[in-house]
Order: sequence, then C-alpha cells, then structure tokens
Amino acid sequence: MKIYRYPTKDTWKDLLKRPVLEQKEISGLITEIFTEIEKNGDEALIEFNKKFDKAETPSIQVSDVEIQEAENQIQDELKQAIQQAKENISIFHASQKQEIQKIETTKGVVCWRENRAVERVGIYIPGGTAPLFSTVLMLAVPANLAGCKEIILCTPPDKNGNVNPAILYAAKLCGVSKIFKTGGAQAVAAMTFGTETIPAVNKIFGPGNQFVVAAKEYAQRYGVAIDMPAGPSEVLVIADEQAIPEFCAADLLSQAEHGSDSQVVFITTNLKVFEETIEAVGQQVKDLPRNEFASQALKNSSFILVNSLDEALEFSNLYAPEHLILAINDFEKYIPEVQNAGSVFLGNYSCESAGDYASGTNHTLPTNAYAKNYSGVSLDSFVKKITFQYLSKEGLQNLGKTIELMAEAEGLFAHKNAVSIRLK
Repeated sequence: MKIYRYPTKDTWKDLLKRPVLEQKEISGLITEIFTEIEKNGDEALIEFNKKFDKAETPSIQVSDVEIQEAENQIQDELKQAIQQAKENISIFHASQKQEIQKIETTKGVVCWRENRAVERVGIYIPGGTAPLFSTVLMLAVPANLAGCKEIILCTPPDKNGNVNPAILYAAKLCGVSKIFKTGGAQAVAAMTFGTETIPAVNKIFGPGNQFVVAAKEYAQRYGVAIDMPAGPSEVLVIADEQAIPEFCAADLLSQAEHGSDSQVVFITTNLKVFEETIEAVGQQVKDLPRNEFASQALKNSSFILVNSLDEALEFSNLYAPEHLILAINDFEKYIPEVQNAGSVFLGNYSCESAGDYASGTNHTLPTNAYAKNYSGVSLDSFVKKITFQYLSKEGLQNLGKTIELMAEAEGLFAHKNAVSIRLK
C-alpha cells in the first residue's frame, strides 16, 4: 500500500491517477470477436465457450428445466435474502416514477414529457470466481418497473456448461425473459448483432472485466446504447477521529476483494485512526478467502493523512469515486460538499455492502472518474423521454411572431412559412 502524510496539493495530480490498461491489444481482440460473432452466430459462441470457459454448451439458451433445477439447489435462507433485497430495490426504484406534468408555456401552448421503456434490453452478469446474482436484481428489477418488453441475460457457463443457480433463481424472480450461456466480449457482441438464438437488444447493461468493458464501448459503433463507461470497481473512505478503524478496514477490503485491479483509497484527518486502520487492514486481509485478489489491489491502494475534512472532500471530488463512505461525525453538514460520487454511505454503520446488496439503491455505478458526468443506473436508465406539444389556434397566434422572427434571422424561410401560412 502507498502511504502519504499531509501531501501538498501540487502532488495530488499523481495521487489521483488510476492504473492505465493497455488498450491496443484489447481493441484488436474485440474487433476479431465481433467479426466472428456477426459472421457465425451461435456456432461462434459455442466455440468461444470451449476456448475461454472450457465448457461444452450444445445449447446456448438456458432451459426451463435448468431454471427449475437451480431453484431446488438454493437454500431457503438464501432465497429469503434475495427476496428481501428484491423488495427493497423495488421500493426504491418504484419511487423514481414521475407523473406526467402538462405545462402551458404560453396561453394556448401546452408542452409535456412522457416516458417510453427501452423495448429490449440486455444485461450482462459476470460469472467465474464471483457470480454476481445481486446484479441481476439491480438491473432486472428497474427494467421490469420501467416496462421493458424483453430482458435478455447473458452470463458465462462454468466448466460443466452450467450457470450458477443463484443467478438463475434471481433471473426468474425478476422476470428475465431469456437466459443465455455466454460470457465475455462475445456475449456483448451477440446482444449487439443478434444470433440464431440470442435477440439483438437496444441497450446493454452490466459490469465486467476489461474485455467486457471494451466490448460495450465497441458495441456503440453499431447503434447499441450502454449504461455507462466503466473501469475497475473502487471505494474512497473519509474518516475523522470518531471513525472505527476496524470498520474502515473492512470496507476497504470489501472493495479490494473484487479483483486485483480494484481501487481503494483511505483518507483521514486523525493520525491514530490512520495508523490503526492500516494495521487493521493488514490483520483482516489474512482471513479472507479471496486474499490474493485483495492483496494485489492493496499494492495500488492509497492511505492519505490530511489536515481537514474540507481538504479530504476536495480530493474526493477530484477523484470522483464509485463508492464514497463518510465515516465522520456530523456527516449531514458535509453532504452539500459532495459533488462527484456514484453512491454515498453515511456514518459508521452504512457499509458499502448494504448498497451492493439490499438497502435498495443501485450498485451499477460510474467508475474511473465518470462520476463527474454520469449517474448510476436508475429507473431512468431503462426509459426514453419523449416530449409532446399542442398548439391551439390561439396558441399559434400568441407565439407565431416570435417563431417567424427567429426563423427569418437564421435564414430558414420554410420554417417561417410553416407558421405564416397558418396565421394567414
């Protein structure tokens, strides 16, 4: 880990840097995969499953029998936990629905906006060492609430050609339309072009490794939208003298265990908390089953001692973390100072894991400083907003002269005439 005591602002630029991935080699591979999927469809997906996941998958689509068998494999206690998380996520996202408001901007001129769901969405769920069934809830629940007609899910199979049962259970619970055994960039390509089995979608959601991220960005060339740009997952914790070092360490490690490229930053104003948190991280990491990933991530982590909370928040806003934890006294006072963050956790007991799983907020969030200009996934992510306007005869008479003058000033006389012909 990298330790900094009272760094001056002229050194912040280096502290704010995230590791840069080699893009040239990745881009070439993504192009090859997309070309192969566009040309050979399901056949290419089956071959990629053999190559990347060492899995035999004669059928790409998960059958109803497989879904039913998966449900029987899950313990009732976990089912109840998933159901409670789904309920909280549903409550929070349902609150984001808005009533239609018709606004009369000028007498006789009425404007309003209505939502229309993205008709067919694709959600990508990572498998492998951490099958993220929680992400199924985070994406399928708001998609359903928004009214998406079809929800397509792609996730990599294990070496036996099966999908993690918790993913299948969550998908069924949340109303996913179809589930397919394909992962990586090839899954994104399949949802972009469509294959004999997998429908092409209008928008792709979900996290993934650097190849999935690059594939989602590449898919935009073909008119497919994505939820947001992304990078490795990250957390920034700000602590003062009342923070509990063991809690701070646990939050840092909960992010570090995602992968070796996860980003972990700890900032405090208190020397005792600073030293004890570093010590607690060293102790707790030893007991983690995924300590290899966490240890690698910690090598690039930053522990920073600063003079004030204002300074800490200034640094945080420049860094724009995916997750921001304010383990500070009187956190309400500092909420207005938070300008750039994906999701914020307040106080000693608001652990990041709550947002990752079951508090109700969405855990699909902007990373790699994109919190400066992107929001996390919400109900709005699954809808388009269409504006409407109605002008009565009186309305056009009240507004017509303004339109004619502006159109003529721009040299667009057909625009002017569309008004003039009506006024006559």
